[in-house]
Amino acid sequence: MYDVVLLTLGSERDAPGAGCGSGGACCGGGTDAAEGREERCETPRVPVLACSDALTARGARVETVTARSDAEIDEVLARLDGPPRADGLTWPDDDAKTRLVVAVAGDAQLRAVLRRMVRRYAPPPSRRPTDLAGNRTVPDLPAVGVLPLDPARSTTHRDLAAQLGLARDPAAVAAAVLDGSPRRLDLLRHDGGSVTLDGALLGAAGEDGTPLPWRGRVEVDDTVLSNGEEPLLACAIGNAGGYARLDDVTLLAGPDPTDGLVEVAVAVPVVTRSRWGRRRVRLEVRRARGRAASVLPRNDAALPYLDDGVAGQLTRKRSWWTEPGAWAVWTA
Repeated sequence: MYDVVLLTLGSERDAPGAGCGSGGACCGGGTDAAEGREERCETPRVPVLACSDALTARGARVETVTARSDAEIDEVLARLDGPPRADGLTWPDDDAKTRLVVAVAGDAQLRAVLRRMVRRYAPPPSRRPTDLAGNRTVPDLPAVGVLPLDPARSTTHRDLAAQLGLARDPAAVAAAVLDGSPRRLDLLRHDGGSVTLDGALLGAAGEDGTPLPWRGRVEVDDTVLSNGEEPLLACAIGNAGGYARLDDVTLLAGPDPTDGLVEVAVAVPVVTRSRWGRRRVRLEVRRARGRAASVLPRNDAALPYLDDGVAGQLTRKRSWWTEPGAWAVWTA
């Protein structure tokens, strides 16, 4: 039977057992473990305990861990390491008897764990092994079970678990981890040092929520969606479909986290005039798919963005590239 680690992310400010709250293991402070400060769940212990009980009832040896720092996440991930290699690289175990369940209040917390996983197993370019696929910079990462801590988010917010059709009931999550199979998914890495599981939305908005124009050069492989001279209202970088729409405008036509491609869209305001000379503004959406994408903001001010639910500001060029099938989730 399997050893199962049930991992929640918390901050040092959380009361014992609070588990999925804001802080150190999710966001802030400039560390990988600090990416989910805004994501909280009022009753994190309930689904965690229910999942633990379901796993134990099936004979699994269960340990619950609340990680409040990068180092504590890394200690958990070390249990997924494979045997020592001749080249000295740290590599995941292809036949691991330890399985990981990540209890998450939102996508940012899942991303925080995958980000540490990439940092652990990605070899430096100078030590790239011959058994690493030519279209990848990381090996097949260990599959993870995903335990959503707020079932209501499946209807009020299309988080990644909902998009992928993953189980939200703790007992069903336990069954998937013990009896299911890994579903491999694409991963976006970017030159800012992080990863993207779902997608990113770049653009500013006024106090009333109205999108504000900005300029930037947007490229997908050899296709230029914007040369940086015209105003843009939004740019969506899609691995999955969390940022497929902007209000009532469809940005991404059909992002697929298993096709090995990133889909990118920009929304460009176009001024037209009616036959009576009346000025009208419509949105033109340009799309492209490819292996890599980049955005170079041209405005003097920093460009706000959301990446897997994490807010930030872009002040220089950022490039994303696809790692086909790099990570995986346990599914029934």
